[in-house]
Amino acid sequence: MIDKCMENNKIVGRQKERALMEALILSDKPELVAIYGRRRVGKTFLVKQHFVDRMTFCFSGTYQASRSTQLALFAREINTQFNIDVDIPKDWFSAFDLLRIALENNISEKKIVFIDELPWLDTPKSNFIQAFSFFWNTWGSTQSDLKLFVCGSATTWMLDKLIGDKGGLYGRVTRQIYLSPFSLRETELFLSEVKQIFWDRMQILNVYMVLGGIPYYLNMIDKQLSLESNIDQLFFAKGAPLRSEFNFLYRSLFGDKSMAKQVVIALSEKLKGLTREELCARLKIKQNGNLSECLNNLVHCDFLRVYNSFGKGVKGQMYQLCDMFSLFYLRFVDENSGQDEQYWSNCSKTGSISVWSGYAYEQVALLHLLQIKKKLGISGVLTNSCSWSVKPFVDVDGGSWNGAQIDLTIDRNDSFVNLCEIKYSKDEYVITKEYDMILRERMSCFKHVTKTRKSLLNTFITIFGVKRNNYSGIVDSEIILDDLFVD
Repeated sequence: MIDKCMENNKIVGRQKERALMEALILSDKPELVAIYGRRRVGKTFLVKQHFVDRMTFCFSGTYQASRSTQLALFAREINTQFNIDVDIPKDWFSAFDLLRIALENNISEKKIVFIDELPWLDTPKSNFIQAFSFFWNTWGSTQSDLKLFVCGSATTWMLDKLIGDKGGLYGRVTRQIYLSPFSLRETELFLSEVKQIFWDRMQILNVYMVLGGIPYYLNMIDKQLSLESNIDQLFFAKGAPLRSEFNFLYRSLFGDKSMAKQVVIALSEKLKGLTREELCARLKIKQNGNLSECLNNLVHCDFLRVYNSFGKGVKGQMYQLCDMFSLFYLRFVDENSGQDEQYWSNCSKTGSISVWSGYAYEQVALLHLLQIKKKLGISGVLTNSCSWSVKPFVDVDGGSWNGAQIDLTIDRNDSFVNLCEIKYSKDEYVITKEYDMILRERMSCFKHVTKTRKSLLNTFITIFGVKRNNYSGIVDSEIILDDLFVD
């Protein structure tokens, strides 16, 4: 569990979430709070550390344990935490009745209860959700001092069976809290304050492109090792702790028979994304409800991004792999033989790494759209952000166009469109004469195809900025790496 391995138990970031949790504790009514988010993102750690020494009762489901085992563990925790002696309940209705009695006899001013990994308790034929619903509806919802926090990594279960339940729990969740991965700035704070690692921002970016903003993974970094050696130890060395993480991650979230992993693998091979139709063709499956459920699950769990291509509406909807860990694993670890324990150190400067770095940085930038908008001074402007591309074509007038592709378009409600180029470069990015011509043709093509009347602005998102030369004047605005670290 992540809360056992954080070295100084310091909570980094999460200010909004903590403020909300504290406000709920101070409320004068019963609260049923659902906390959800991608696995390994730090949900358990946040709740336990925020309420340290204030928790009335805490229990966590166990992965793939039987109902009888879960009930035995539940009884054991009631005995231990309330210092009483109860028998193992025969079912979840009896188990929650034991919890009710224990809470009624507790004299705490506020009864803070935390049930973690709720989906793992909902084993087949266990009637767990029915018992939980009965417990809350008949007793919990009448107790103004009860603050019940529930948590789960299986985001789909949390959204469908709890937050969006159409049965006994319909409308019963008083507040939901979504916990997202760390931003670059939060990652920087985590490394410095928790791990005592003081890397420069280029190094932080590079580790973010491998591990994403996932605290559980970041906590495995050894401050005695270089960045490259850390990646080797985590993925390529004998017994590397993250080498088997990919399969466990998807199995624990979606089950062994889910198509989720197939979808992710297919999207890792087409980095710009695929439509539903293209996904079906690659996977040789039919479009149906199962695919829709799978795609929604992956989007809600922060593995996929869904967006509409500029001007194409819902029919142009694209799905793109945006989970940094999955992208790195499928590109470099999945088919790696494991014979070279210094694989990353040995190939980190090769061409294949450079290509991956370019795409990974693009994903990092897209994960920091709020920071990009802030730098552009349009935080308060309504926008729609997406990519755009068109294949070579001949228009009705016989004009020939080479086609174009734009990493990111920011369609603004103030009569402007930012055409963003995202470039990973270890030095200032140089615009050549040839590239200047490509940019100008791209602007003409975009205006011709989209028929937009808005003014077009060329925006470059780079690491260290654009080098000033005879062709840099085509750039209207710039975003550099430091801008992505803004809170």
